[in-house]
Amino acid sequence: MTATVSHPPTTEAKDRFSSSSPRLSLAPAGSAPALLDGAWWPRSRDLVAELPALTAVLDPLWGRITRVTVNPTQWPVIPRKVPVAGHVLNVGWFRDEQDPHELLLLSYHVGRWNLLVVPPQTTPDSAAWLMASASDPRGISTASRLVEEATRLRTLHDADRAVEAVWDSEGGMEAQDGAARPRIPAMTAALPQQPMGR
Repeated sequence: MTATVSHPPTTEAKDRFSSSSPRLSLAPAGSAPALLDGAWWPRSRDLVAELPALTAVLDPLWGRITRVTVNPTQWPVIPRKVPVAGHVLNVGWFRDEQDPHELLLLSYHVGRWNLLVVPPQTTPDSAAWLMASASDPRGISTASRLVEEATRLRTLHDADRAVEAVWDSEGGMEAQDGAARPRIPAMTAALPQQPMGR
């Protein structure tokens, strides 16, 4: 499965779009185990609103998801149960034992999966980087380490853009060219006549 990264929908389509398709990226099926099995970019921190669409996609792929755990530092309200299509999802939390940026999913008799939770307010380009990194089967970074790296990269990018904006406001390349080369006054002088060939 690939990352679905989109710009915010129009107001008219927002309600329909927000509940229908989760932004999700999963490691390729059959790949070697990694620390993360992919990434999920929810549109809010509301588990009741977000989990049904996520499980609707994952249940056919991984078997019925029956339990989810989160870290409460990232979720303001953690319901004990969330109704999803055809069943109820049990929700739990671990503060110290679970990475704050990770969602743990459990399925009866099938297994467990760890997804990086991309913060909802993340910019599309940072989210795309996070989703690709978390679904890389060779990945060895934790969810929090990836979020820290994305924040660092975003800070560098924003600093570069700020420097570029100042550069452009001061004339950009034209100002540098003028400042780098001293002005040579125009001179008119007669060149000595060279004798023509024989």
